[in-house]
Amino acid sequence: MKATPAAAPRPSRARARTTSIAAFVVLAALVPTTASASGTQEVEAELAYVCALPSGQLPATVRVSAEFPERAEADEAFTPSGVTTTVELPAEAVADLTARDAAEVRAATRLAVGVAQNSATATATWRGGAEPVALPGSGPLTLVTRGDVPSVAGRSDGDLTFSAGALAIDLALGAADPATADPGSLTVECTLAEDAPGQGLLATVPVGAGGAGASGSPSPSGSASASDPAGDGQRDTPGSEAAERQSERSPEVLENTPGTADRNAPPCQYDEQHPPTSRSLNAYITGYTNVRKQKAASYLPPSCMLIEQGDYLPGPPDPEYLIFDMVSFGDFHYQERKETPPFQSTFLSFDFTPVKATMVLEQKGPVRIDSRMKMRLSDFTTITDTYVRAPLVLHVLDLEVNGTPLDVGPGCRTETSLTSKDPDPVNHPGDHLVLYGHGELIPGQTATGYLLLSGGVLSGEATIPAFTGCGTDGEDLDRLLTASVSGPGNLIKQVQGQTCSIANPVYETPNTSGECTQDLQPYVIPVAER
Repeated sequence: MKATPAAAPRPSRARARTTSIAAFVVLAALVPTTASASGTQEVEAELAYVCALPSGQLPATVRVSAEFPERAEADEAFTPSGVTTTVELPAEAVADLTARDAAEVRAATRLAVGVAQNSATATATWRGGAEPVALPGSGPLTLVTRGDVPSVAGRSDGDLTFSAGALAIDLALGAADPATADPGSLTVECTLAEDAPGQGLLATVPVGAGGAGASGSPSPSGSASASDPAGDGQRDTPGSEAAERQSERSPEVLENTPGTADRNAPPCQYDEQHPPTSRSLNAYITGYTNVRKQKAASYLPPSCMLIEQGDYLPGPPDPEYLIFDMVSFGDFHYQERKETPPFQSTFLSFDFTPVKATMVLEQKGPVRIDSRMKMRLSDFTTITDTYVRAPLVLHVLDLEVNGTPLDVGPGCRTETSLTSKDPDPVNHPGDHLVLYGHGELIPGQTATGYLLLSGGVLSGEATIPAFTGCGTDGEDLDRLLTASVSGPGNLIKQVQGQTCSIANPVYETPNTSGECTQDLQPYVIPVAER
């Protein structure tokens, strides 16, 4: 229905009130409200584990929650979502950590998940990370990690079961006084308790016409665990005909690495104003940022980052690891400005009013990238923890409601940078966003997680500051924007693509994956992941 224009101009107070209402509608629709997904089953499993701590073998409780589809088709890949792993370690674990002069801990978990269908099996690794938490003065230590997990596809009809197995917990320790010695790190290995209900069964997803239905979970005796995925304690001899048949039928586990989008991205090149050095890298980043007040997410399109890689320097001594630290710096690069390209989003407010918002993130200082590489001396596995610290101010450039522009003025922005809790505030003061990435390289295998050179997923949590400078002609829209958008608890998930090394470019060949285009732009344009 098309509204009829008023015959005469409204009084200024009425016009101001209408504009304010329009502003509120716009702010409520800056990000679309996410509806609960249909056809999913929510899983919450509480499992008993035994963990090897310095003080001995101790019991622990592990709770795993996730969402699975109610049903899938054969060869249809799906990814469990909302995966959260909560580990409750006993009070003895706290004593073990405080004995190392630790005051806080950051956890990363690796849960082996057995995936079985009929008699065929596969194993997936569910990884999670967490922000630092203070060690409690007494009682147990609770660690909550979240992360991305591999996609899975059933190869034939029949129930696809997911069962928890071995759990490894990497603990990065922080000292109460930064001036004291680094308490180092610790890896805790945990095994599923023998009396764990259902042998660790997490979920059952019927595949094709042969599935038993979402409520038709198999009995414990018929389920598969990650330690014995086949469920019968027997495995086929490698190379045998039975093993080959099982391999053909095995569920397919697809490690989620950053995808490649079409080359629909702004240029990302060094130039005369930004000449490259022997350490110059460039890469695209993209992703989503939640706006907690709106219970939804805002999309950041591929943006160019120019990076100067630092030197590896010896880190603190550790009897179990060889440690190196590296500090690199980066800048957004868009039309000679240190900012992202303007990004537009169009939504339907209240399901019928179209709203379009144009925004940009402006860099207010260098982006610092701190990487710590730890090579385990026992097996040469390399673990890398990376913190990206970025001072970024959010600008709102334009707003439209039902095609009518709402003038927010040229200086509508957050008062300060988006902020995060910094794990090392003494050495990194000031307002900035903190993103964290965890990578792992096992000799002879492909690296997983985030590494500066190969990219991957970075995550964090931000507080959106209050807005300032919004509105024209005497109208102050700052408080409306602040009330609708600003606040803490906004989760961020960014994906960085493979970097291009300007001094040593790797081009696409029949036998080589491309890292650089012929004009030295990043070959890989990553795809945002929710």
